[in-house]
Amino acid sequence: MPGNHDDPKKNIQGFLKEPSPERFEAVLASITDGVFTIDKDWRITCFNRAASEITGYARDEVMGKQCYKVLQSNICPDACAMRYTMDTGRPVTGLVVQLTSKERTAVPVSISTALFKDRQGAVIGGVETFRDLRQIQILRKEVDLKYSFEDIIGKSVQMRRLLDILPTVAESGSNVLLCGESGTGKELFARAIHNLSKRKNGPFIAFNCANYPDTLIDSELFGHEKGAFTGAVKTHKGRFARAQDGTLFLDEIGDLPQTTQAKLLRVLQEKIYEPLGSDSFEKTNARIVSATNRNLETMVGEGSFRRDLFYRINVIRLDIPPLRERIEDIPLLVRHFIGKLNVMHDKFIEGVSPKAMKLIMSYQYPGNVRELENIIEHGYVLSSSAYIGLKHIPEKLLAQSGAAEKAESLSDCERKVILDALKKSNNSRLEAARLLGMHKSTFFRKVKRLGIDLSTLKTNAD
Repeated sequence: MPGNHDDPKKNIQGFLKEPSPERFEAVLASITDGVFTIDKDWRITCFNRAASEITGYARDEVMGKQCYKVLQSNICPDACAMRYTMDTGRPVTGLVVQLTSKERTAVPVSISTALFKDRQGAVIGGVETFRDLRQIQILRKEVDLKYSFEDIIGKSVQMRRLLDILPTVAESGSNVLLCGESGTGKELFARAIHNLSKRKNGPFIAFNCANYPDTLIDSELFGHEKGAFTGAVKTHKGRFARAQDGTLFLDEIGDLPQTTQAKLLRVLQEKIYEPLGSDSFEKTNARIVSATNRNLETMVGEGSFRRDLFYRINVIRLDIPPLRERIEDIPLLVRHFIGKLNVMHDKFIEGVSPKAMKLIMSYQYPGNVRELENIIEHGYVLSSSAYIGLKHIPEKLLAQSGAAEKAESLSDCERKVILDALKKSNNSRLEAARLLGMHKSTFFRKVKRLGIDLSTLKTNAD
């Protein structure tokens, strides 16, 4: 694995103590990692068997050629690890890069570099070892496929249940209502439903009902004709027209004004709508997937959401659990986000330190998966090492963690004091409250908050 390589500098210096070139070649041939050496002009002077197997180049094809013209890694032009070692004398260990094989395919490898010295200690070039990571990446992809669909990541019971039924839901063609807190990934589920359905080659159109004033929502959904209202200088196609033969995702549907709710109900019932300023109806076959972070049943009871519309959009309901209820998914999500950032940026982070992960796992995430992604990106940007550590975590997590630990210790102290008072009073509630100088209602409120089960205590009559 990256980081567990033997020190190539020590290996090569060890080889050089043995004057026999045959011995040197035999040792290099036995190493399963690729190894090559260069002189001060960057020309390859040694290329072992594993290097040939990984890159596809025979030894004779590369000897004497400049390394960057042969292997062409993604860091050769601007951030060559070998050049860094040659310039500074410092080795590089476990850096993940991509080499280009003879077949012109990208080969992910973990490289380490060191100076190449003769027996007198004079620098005569550099040495690089590289480990093939293709098999490791295949295994990781298998794990990712087992626990994910697109960017939906999860191995928890709740998420597995949702992922298992997602293809069936998508195939049905029925209207779907996605319920869950902000940041739980409702749009990801909507996109997955679209991509798994027969409509996958059609458009996926997303519309956030909370982002538009009431006066513009009808125009955005149903479109308008030129001159329909002040400022309507040209005909505008609405979301329903753009979602024809595809899926229309109505996010935060609980924020729709009631006048628009009535129009949407007609669309769902009759599959027709009327653009603003038009005297004719348009047909639609768009599938509706809705989402909300509000309790629509309560809104129906209060009269702020139409009951008949609720039943129309709630044919199939999927409840997306908040992140705090599926903490076992956090390590998978963290690895996924770091992987995405590694691809987007010219930088490689291996993961999160154990202490930082413990803190990340203990947080409650009011912003759910979206907040976790922001936290990881924050740590990724600040980290200059292979791991995101505690010092790279946002201050609010550190502060809340400290407050939680303090609150927990205070609760423990309160529990101990109350139990001691009960013991001294022979488990008399009133006497214990008197000993603590509390009103009995305060005493019972604290007992309830601290989870002390008085029913298990033998008591005197109070």
